[in-house]
Formats: sequence, C-alpha cells, structure tokens
Amino acid sequence: MIGVNKVILIGNLGKDPELRYTPGGQPVASFSLATTERWNDRNGQRQDRTEWHNIVAWGKLGELVNQYLKKGRSAYIEGRITTRSWDDKDGNKRYKTEIVANQIQFLGSAGQSSGEMESGPDHGMPDFDARSAEPERPEHPPVGEDDLPF
Repeated sequence: MIGVNKVILIGNLGKDPELRYTPGGQPVASFSLATTERWNDRNGQRQDRTEWHNIVAWGKLGELVNQYLKKGRSAYIEGRITTRSWDDKDGNKRYKTEIVANQIQFLGSAGQSSGEMESGPDHGMPDFDARSAEPERPEHPPVGEDDLPF
C-alpha cells in the first residue's frame, strides 16, 4: 500500500526567512511558522495552544519566500513532513522534523495577524507551486503485493 505524506498549514511566520545555497548552488529558505488552536474550556475560558513548525522551501520557491515573506506575515503552506538526523560535535544523534513546502500562498498584508487574514492571497503576490522546483529525488519502482515482506 502506498502512503500519503501531506501537510497543510495556515499560520504566521515567527522570524524572517533565512536564504542559503547548497554547495551545488541550489537556493533553500528556512523559517518557522506558528499555528494556533483556540477553544473554550469547561469553564468557558478561552484557551490557546501554539505549535511551531520548521518550514523549508527549495529552489525558486525559496527565493520567492525570502523576497516576500517576513516575520508576522500569514501564509498557506502545503508540503510533506521530513525528519533529518546528524551527529553533533559531541557525537550525540540529533533530529529535526521539518515541513518541505511544495506550494505557498502569501496571505494578508505584511504585518497582519492571522485574525486579520484576508480570505485569499494578496493581489500582485505570486502563488507558487514548487513541485517542479524541488531537488530531484530518485524514483522508486512501484511495489506489487508479491514484493511485500509480510
């Protein structure tokens, strides 16, 4: 069975994007995105819970993110969850879970909070589908039922 790894988020940037380049010259932008869940508890008191997500945008999408998005700006993100690991300087295994964005819509105007977010993207602001701009990944051959180990 083939799985699905898709994430959809709407939130506010927690910091300005950082644009870097791989040794091969591929642009990659990273930033944090806050999503807040609100509800009323049993006593009718409003409660908030904010989750912070690490977002990565490759290629042209990363360049556009760096150009148009700033701290506090609202954005719609579609992508997939990935976890990378590395050994730190002390030899400890470290992990970081990220959302690799393949589509971003810039929402609201700069400085607007999510409560003031418009129903659609800004006029004049590009929406970008980066599925074609992601770094190339090797294709895996389809797996049939006879190939499953159980």
